[in-house]
Amino acid sequence: MKKSIILISVLMFLTLGWLANDAYQTFAVSETVERAKSVIVGLPARAMPADRITEDKIKVLPDRIIIDVPNARWATFTPTHSMAPVFDAGANVIQIIPQTSTEIQVGDIVSYAWKDGSVIIHRVIETGTDEQGWYAILKGDNNPTSDPEKVRFEQIKRVTVAIVY
Repeated sequence: MKKSIILISVLMFLTLGWLANDAYQTFAVSETVERAKSVIVGLPARAMPADRITEDKIKVLPDRIIIDVPNARWATFTPTHSMAPVFDAGANVIQIIPQTSTEIQVGDIVSYAWKDGSVIIHRVIETGTDEQGWYAILKGDNNPTSDPEKVRFEQIKRVTVAIVY
């Protein structure tokens, strides 16, 4: 009888320990997942650029990579950090020259001419039309606010199709 009580007590102790450990693991994993979700959900939503280079246009060879992009242009940047962490000085981009405003969509990264003649590269966050025609609102990914003025199609010089680090 005494052995039975001891055996039952040991089994209950082990079972309770197992249940407590299981509950702790479930809580710990759940808490970690919730913490991760809050970090991910806390990130600003950002539209993605249009997919302009299809898989059949990319050839990976043993000694080189060929990307078939008609009318491609190459660009580098000054270290302004406005597009960090997507790219900054040292990165290279491949761009194309858009023919019409319909080729530009929210999420695209474009280069445009500013009033002083400099070229700025930022992401399109909104497009629309007003009494002067088509426009885009742009913003550097790392900037707290959008660029100060609407950008007209005539100001847009290029659209980014690839970033090479």
